[in-house]
Amino acid sequence: MNSKPTHKPDITELTKKELTQWVKEHELKLYRAGQIMRWIYFKHAASFDKMTDIAKKTRQLLIDHFIFSHLHIQQIATSEDGARKYLFRLKDGNFIETVLIPEKNHYTLCISTQVGCAMGCRFCMTAKSGLIRNLTQGEIIGQILGIAKNITGKKQLTNIVLMGMGEPLANYDNVIRAIDIITDPDCGMQFSTRRVTLSTSGLIPKFHELGRDTKINLAISLNATDNRTRNMLMPINKKYPIEELIDACSRYPLAPRNKITFEYILIKDINDSMADADRLAKLLRPVKAKINLIPFNEHPESEFKRPDESVILSFQAVLHNKNYTAIIRRSKGGDISAACGQLCAKNIKESANPAPRYSVSESP
Repeated sequence: MNSKPTHKPDITELTKKELTQWVKEHELKLYRAGQIMRWIYFKHAASFDKMTDIAKKTRQLLIDHFIFSHLHIQQIATSEDGARKYLFRLKDGNFIETVLIPEKNHYTLCISTQVGCAMGCRFCMTAKSGLIRNLTQGEIIGQILGIAKNITGKKQLTNIVLMGMGEPLANYDNVIRAIDIITDPDCGMQFSTRRVTLSTSGLIPKFHELGRDTKINLAISLNATDNRTRNMLMPINKKYPIEELIDACSRYPLAPRNKITFEYILIKDINDSMADADRLAKLLRPVKAKINLIPFNEHPESEFKRPDESVILSFQAVLHNKNYTAIIRRSKGGDISAACGQLCAKNIKESANPAPRYSVSESP
């Protein structure tokens, strides 16, 4: 029963249930599963040898049966506004991006769920690469582990948003496995479900499962108030049009005080008119909604432009007058290509000429 496996799995790919089963099969006391998980996910142990209150014999058993891998940080780009973008290189040579965002009293970490993305949103740099593959549970969690252990100072990492590269609901099983560990209050990462948010472009068939399987926050990338415009910006709308999306959101199970966040990227002369603001207010009436207005983060690969500041403020004022909570989310890290997919693209394009145009540190 205790013979060494020929291929050792990564322990961060196991759920609590799976690790508990392994502990049972190897005739260890069941509490060891939680103890091991707390060392990995809460104490950020760098290896099995660091688990000092676990018997040496048990630690050797873990070494014999598992690897304990860590994502490789290829680059760290630091913005003037304090945002830090991490480029992780995966074992197969692919890259993903993760952004640490400083808030007033805490940090928010924006993590990826896929290498590339199949949704094809025209405003998104990640879409240009298409979908390469899903991230595993361990690769999703590994982004948090790779960054959280290096955060110093008074600010703590308290918020996780699944808003990076990829469509989370298109990688549902791995995402839910990761969320279970991220929000486990006992032996996981111990993030409150109120501080974890999943953003989707609108894969309606997965809404029921998400509402059943987790109580984290839901955010919808909306970005238009009519099907013609949303079809142009987000091809998924051709399959799941706005009316179906809003209906699904109106039926989504929410706690009494919770709301669905609707993300609305403001793009000059595309979706930023006062008529758009009026339609948005009317469209969201059936839903317990709040709105994040996100001025478009311009980059050379896109033809879209950011609206003038006066237009942004006027758009917000219309929504306020309609009694909506509408917050303008200012883009962080504009000087370090913080829009999803940009740093990956730069890393590939500039590999032959790596002279940086922003502050970058490279891992060996």
